[in-house]
Amino acid sequence: MRCGERLLILDAGTGLREFGLQLADEGPLDVDLFLTHTHVDHIAGVPFFDPFFDERSRFRVWAGHLRPKHALEEVLHDYMAAPLFPVPPAVFDAAVELRDFEAGDTLKPADGITLRTEPLRHPNGATGYRVEFGGRALCYVTDTEHDPAHLDERIIRLIDGADVVIYDCTYTEAEFPAYRGWGHSTWQEGARLCDAAGASSLVIFHHDPSHDDDAMDLIGADAERTRPGTRVAREGMVVNA
Repeated sequence: MRCGERLLILDAGTGLREFGLQLADEGPLDVDLFLTHTHVDHIAGVPFFDPFFDERSRFRVWAGHLRPKHALEEVLHDYMAAPLFPVPPAVFDAAVELRDFEAGDTLKPADGITLRTEPLRHPNGATGYRVEFGGRALCYVTDTEHDPAHLDERIIRLIDGADVVIYDCTYTEAEFPAYRGWGHSTWQEGARLCDAAGASSLVIFHHDPSHDDDAMDLIGADAERTRPGTRVAREGMVVNA
């Protein structure tokens, strides 16, 4: 996410490798990377992010779900250690600072940029983010499991009046009952939350791996009928907020 000249990265899944290659021509970087949580699908790209090996660059990596039991430094060190990985985070040449915070805190990584955060309902914890810059707001809310009986008031507060909401739409409502406790939600719940919060644009995100392109086309068509303007996240997609 670009806020003027400032680059923010939200999560570090496998797509981080390709994104790192795209940044190769931008020279020394000064970037904040915000993790929703540290399940492997959200940190798998960390060891393969080329800019971490550029000694001219600076990074701050943030996580708000780990305290009081763990710290981000401990988690990444364990991830990049035997028998899972051959070399530790110490191999990074860039200045990589790891910052723990409490989900619910408000963060100000740079002048004019504010991140509001809320804890999400996910096994081992997760954090939702609202990025505010230049009078606009984008919300990144994944991974979270909703309660079918009640809308999540914390999420409604977080996405209130947002221009773009990227939401955990892993399942359809028909699929959801079989996956209670897995920590994910539905595109229908995302639509209800956006309606309740007066948010503008919903982006369907965190697709279930069993949903092929045909399935996603059907979901996108259903979502467009339900809430016009809803978009399905695709690889390489760019959203202008």
